[in-house]
Amino acid sequence: MPYDPTPRQLHYVWGGIFTDGSWRDLEPNTEESYGPFHDAKEAERVWNEKARRNIDIANHRLFVIAIPRPGAAPGGRG
Repeated sequence: MPYDPTPRQLHYVWGGIFTDGSWRDLEPNTEESYGPFHDAKEAERVWNEKARRNIDIANHRLFVIAIPRPGAAPGGRG
């Protein structure tokens, strides 16, 4: 199979201020979303930068989420 340089995943940073420690429900108007990023390293860099800005808010959480890239070949890297 030929090499496919297209990343197989896209990475997003998502979160906000959650209503409690279950991390399921966001407080209204606090949602944050950044991306897409083509590699996890860049997404983690943004996650670190954004999370540090709100470190004093106990229920603020950001997560790096990877999803399959639409149209990516199954044998590609990602």
